[in-house]
Amino acid sequence: MTQISRFIREVVPVAQNVTGDGDESAAPEGGSGFADYALVSLHCLRIYLDASYRMTIDLLKEMPQITGEIGRAEADLPSPSTLCKAFDRISMSVCRVLLRQSAQLHDPSEHGAIDATFYERSAASRHYCQRISYRVQKLKVTKLVDTESQAVLDVHCSTTREGSDADLCEQIARRNAGDLRSLAADKGYDKQALRTALRELGIRPLIKHRIFAPYDHAHNARIDEQRYNQRSMTETVNSAVKRSLGFAVRARSWFREFREIALMCVVYNIKRAVKQ
Repeated sequence: MTQISRFIREVVPVAQNVTGDGDESAAPEGGSGFADYALVSLHCLRIYLDASYRMTIDLLKEMPQITGEIGRAEADLPSPSTLCKAFDRISMSVCRVLLRQSAQLHDPSEHGAIDATFYERSAASRHYCQRISYRVQKLKVTKLVDTESQAVLDVHCSTTREGSDADLCEQIARRNAGDLRSLAADKGYDKQALRTALRELGIRPLIKHRIFAPYDHAHNARIDEQRYNQRSMTETVNSAVKRSLGFAVRARSWFREFREIALMCVVYNIKRAVKQ
């Protein structure tokens, strides 16, 4: 069995669990549309192949085994424009649930680490950029990573650099409070209010203090060094995602780019589960 076959066999059940339409036919019947799980699976496969919409459909026409895993025949494949428009119907909330389900394939350890990275926005013509005032060239992406399995647990995207990293960390931690026992981050997240909020959520903060006074050394000495050093796993994951799935997004509108980043993390989780 090929890597693509193993990948799609893991994607389809996850998509069916999230969309809740696994009993429906993947192809349109009686005037109905394509099943949501099939479209989600196709988009994950598109990101896995790092291909355009048209190229993805062309490749699938030559891979009947893969289309069969999704529940379709070659004649049932959507057109590239249909697949593109279907991407708008996949909400960010669905992408987050997909990410959570894909992370559960790794049996997370409840010890997380958080860090931010940047993704280039898709290269567009200068005329297009001027026409839509396309000035932001990078996306800021913050990922919450399980330190033992290296699975991405949550992701936050932004087109601006406004706001505190510590406030953003608290927001992500609240979404995942029931799944975390400790959270490691570098000194960029040094904020006493964040540590207090994490402790109230039942999460042990592993965030070193910036040195402003002698007692800051004492605070840092009490941190579990072994757990704290695992925060480097976020850098490892960021590098792995960019090397395997690309350092730039193809979509041009910000909401599509956010969904594409989330699906990239889903694909990374499932690829890693398949290899293991």
